[in-house]
Formats: sequence, C-alpha cells, structure tokens
Amino acid sequence: MSNPKLEVLTPQNSQLIFIDHQPQMAFGVQSIDRQVLKNNTVGLAKAAKIFNIPTTITTVETDSFSGYTYPELLDVFPEQPLLERTSMNSWDDQKVRDALAANGRNKIIVSGLWTEVCNTTFALCAMLEGGYEIYMVADASGGTSKEAHDYAMQRMVQAGVVPVTWQQVLLEWQRDWAHRDTYDAVMKLVKEHSGAYGMGVDYAYTMVHKAAQRTSTPHKAIPAVPAR
Repeated sequence: MSNPKLEVLTPQNSQLIFIDHQPQMAFGVQSIDRQVLKNNTVGLAKAAKIFNIPTTITTVETDSFSGYTYPELLDVFPEQPLLERTSMNSWDDQKVRDALAANGRNKIIVSGLWTEVCNTTFALCAMLEGGYEIYMVADASGGTSKEAHDYAMQRMVQAGVVPVTWQQVLLEWQRDWAHRDTYDAVMKLVKEHSGAYGMGVDYAYTMVHKAAQRTSTPHKAIPAVPAR
C-alpha cells in the first residue's frame, strides 16, 4: 500500500494556507522571536508566489480583536481575498473549506498563529473530515510559550501531521538547481530571507563569482589611511 506522505512536496501537489498572521495574535507568541516569525512567514509566502502555489489567507475577528494581517504578507499576494472567520478553527468556516477544495491539492502546507489552537484544530479536522494531508511549518508558526508550541507540534505529529520548516518547503519545491525558470527568484529569496545561508550566497556571488553587490544604489569604499 503506497504512503502519500513519502511523496516530496512539488509545485503541482501542494497548496498553502496562512492562518491568522495578525498583530494581536503575534503579540502573544513566545515560542519564537516575532521578527524571525514574520521573516519566515513572508519568506514562505514569496516561495509560494515563485512556484505559483494556490494560497489561502484566513483571518479571525479582524476589527474587534486581532487587527490587520501583516502588510508584508498581503503585499506578496495583491488583491488576494481574506477569508474572515469567527471560529478559532478555520475548518469551521465554509468559505475556507470551499477554497481548499477548489485548489484541488491534497497536501496542505500550514503556517499560522497560534500553533496550539488555530493550527492544531484546523489540522486535526482537515485530516479527519476532509481527508487532507497536513504539512505544518513549524518555524512560520508560533505558540504562546515554547511548551505550547512544542506539545502542539507533538500532538499533531502523533495524529499524522508532517512537520516541516519554511526553507525546507522552498527547497523541496525547487528540488533541482537545473530548474532555471525558478533558480534566480529562489536565489533572490534566499538572499533576502534565509539568514546565514543567504549571507553565504551573497558572499559567493560577489567574492567568488565577482557579481555586483546586491544594493539598490552604489556605495564607494574609501581606502584605509593609517593615522600619523
């Protein structure tokens, strides 16, 4: 009997959902540095854009509690409709179910806040009632404490969720550096969002391959002058 979870993620078999990346939800996150969380979330979004991954964005109680979704995330998907809910569980909203079904992909990659509430309930229900496979992006999600995040991840893994990281998803989609149609965009994304890996790419491009520096304006270096 084949196991669909042995299939790698591809641009053809994946869809993505962002759940409640809103300020009030982010204020409560203690499991990961919040700026790192935003960086990873936006990096994942840009990866989805590169590979044309069908993407759903859900929000909860925007006006009364949670505030507006990160503008950096929204700017990746101009004119993308936001699916507003009242329930903590995105699966409880019919619009969300319909959007996921319309995308026609059984592997759902999930990034959201909070891991122990909105992510967990969605994942369990989508698997139980919708028959989906869930890939939880651990470093583009956050909980109200490290324990809350970690135990929620453990609970989901025990139930069959596949834990991943945002860069893992990006590189699984790319798969082969010979795929030149996405190579340059992936390298640009890596340099902007992948921390030490991105710094290493910048170094290799400029110092080894003698590419121009990645700045929008030129900068002149003034040579050292020993003090007399």
